[in-house]
Amino acid sequence: MTADRRFADMLHHRAERLGRGDSISPPLISATTYHLPGLENAQFTYGRAAMPTWAEVEEQLAILEGATVVGFPSGMAAIAAALFCSLQAWQEVILPADGYYTTRLLADRFLAPMGVKVRLLNTRDYDEADFTGASVVFLESPSNPGLDCCDIALAARKAHAVGAKLIVDNTTMTALLQRPLDLGADLVVAADTKAPAGHSDVLYGHVSGRDAGLMARVAEWRKLSGSVPGAFEAWLLHRGLETLEVRLSRMCSSAQTIAERLADHPRIRALRYPGLPSDPSHAIAKRQMSGFGFLMSFELESEERAEDFLTRCAYLTQTTSFGGTHSAGERRARWGDAVAPGFIRFSVGVEPVEPLWDAIEAALRD
Repeated sequence: MTADRRFADMLHHRAERLGRGDSISPPLISATTYHLPGLENAQFTYGRAAMPTWAEVEEQLAILEGATVVGFPSGMAAIAAALFCSLQAWQEVILPADGYYTTRLLADRFLAPMGVKVRLLNTRDYDEADFTGASVVFLESPSNPGLDCCDIALAARKAHAVGAKLIVDNTTMTALLQRPLDLGADLVVAADTKAPAGHSDVLYGHVSGRDAGLMARVAEWRKLSGSVPGAFEAWLLHRGLETLEVRLSRMCSSAQTIAERLADHPRIRALRYPGLPSDPSHAIAKRQMSGFGFLMSFELESEERAEDFLTRCAYLTQTTSFGGTHSAGERRARWGDAVAPGFIRFSVGVEPVEPLWDAIEAALRD
């Protein structure tokens, strides 16, 4: 099924259930208790187990993923669920050394003290690495914030050959631009806080997978741990998903244009964008993605120059997230990422590209 068909199906996922006078947008239902004269055929019993508004957004995400989906109150809640449901004490997990730092903190503060061995690899080294001994291989491709890519299908084959599960954090791409489950991943995690919700006003995450037993365990984790999303957050995500494809189209197109122009700018160093033929990850990205995304990174000559650029760029918000309607940038070294002091992660929003470029160019001038 093509991405266009999946998105069209997602938009009309309620069509067959609509009666005359029903709302096209799903109602916001925040009830925690339900009428239960008996339990037979009761879809909803208690708010910690399931809610109607969760069910609607999980159905949408399931169409995009082509898999079972369990929603969570944040991307990190989804990551935690996937890891805790896949690992036992004294097993080994491989994590990206250059990926999202909070995943490493979770492993260091909670998995390691429980006896889980944590092995760190740079994303660019996954293709050559030996996974022997691992029970779970966790990767990001592209990595956040460096945007290195690795071969997901190869990682899946190598992980399965040694009896390990492959978990892929697909936050930067979404299921519209990259499909790790189709490439052999056992689980996909994503922070829907980013592009899927898209308006910088909701925390949400999900886990998706095609192994019924494993996904049942993920659902049980959510119910027993109480790591449940709110109905209003689910409703907001549903709203955001309705425009995901058109927003991504604009954002990716603008990112390509801006990256091509930055590549020729004398102040820009170490530019990374998978859509550039000169990028080290371009060949892998072209093979396993249907688009190159809206994120790029680059360096300016110093911390001071980077902060000056972020302050002066008129159409840039200084935030520690990405994927929203507003273009956003931040100097990632302030969070402790192993990057140069002048390293900037840049998320392209939905602004018209020429005014956005004019603002970028002006902010780069002396």
